Amino acid sequence: MILDDYQGVALELADWSAVETRSIREHITDQDELVAAIEDCEIVVVMRERTPFPAELFARLPRLRLLVTSGMRNASIDLEAAGRHGVTVCGTAGNSTPPTELTWALILGLARGILPEATSLRQGGPWQHTIGLDLHGSTLGLLGLGKIGSQVAGVARAFGMDVTAWSQNLTPDRAAAAGAGLAPSKRDLLATSDVVSIHLVLSDRTRGLVGAEDLAHMRPTAYLVNTSRAGLVDQPALVAALRTGVIAGAGLDVFDEEPLPADHPFRTLPNVLATPHLGYVTWDNYRTYYREAVEDIHAFLAGTPIRELPQRQAG
Repeated sequence: MILDDYQGVALELADWSAVETRSIREHITDQDELVAAIEDCEIVVVMRERTPFPAELFARLPRLRLLVTSGMRNASIDLEAAGRHGVTVCGTAGNSTPPTELTWALILGLARGILPEATSLRQGGPWQHTIGLDLHGSTLGLLGLGKIGSQVAGVARAFGMDVTAWSQNLTPDRAAAAGAGLAPSKRDLLATSDVVSIHLVLSDRTRGLVGAEDLAHMRPTAYLVNTSRAGLVDQPALVAALRTGVIAGAGLDVFDEEPLPADHPFRTLPNVLATPHLGYVTWDNYRTYYREAVEDIHAFLAGTPIRELPQRQAG
């Protein structure tokens, strides 16, 4: 069974003929409904972290033997529980450039008022009513300077931006290698940046890294962009900061609850540019995910699993 095939393309992008395969396009939130849909399955393929697999779900799926996730990290799967229940968990490769590209789509969209201007044009409203932020000469602050953060920094330099970065373990040499300056502290980075973009792994140490006090240190003209994980930012604090003008706006691709509830403020706040977790959603990534998922299945059935995720608690 393939879960959360939102676009209905999974069966077209790989050869699934070795196993009896079905895909479900709709996201199943209720665990009882999910169990009813997959309780007879020995193999389940999940897309990223769309459907969590906690310990109690493994306990209700005694026939499950192989769980395949796109990517080699999935914090929504209890890997220890998988091991206890005899379930092998395998992953796939993935490309980090699509999240980089979407990050810049959000930055550019915010900086030039693309959403309000395009909406106004379509609806016959005012002709030009925003004034754009000049990226050239502005400062991009990066919380996290790993693979994606470094790629974002490279694009920023092409725009003529100054780049600073901070994370808990970032060193001056590593920052310099990516073409960024090392901010003395998180607070200093937030206070001096025109755009702040987050590129960190969500863990116990980074959860809630940007809270109300941190947002208050940002410039009222600054934008916050998050294409990593929603839990890195205190969500109620961000809503409050956007409502009261503490910051100018936010570009968001990740949310605490996905799909985002219909009545959530992020759907209607005028200074939010939001996309439905599209960072990794490209044709090349999907081809890689599903074709390598099939490879994982073949290898498992042959008794030689590949790309196994370690049987430990994800984080």
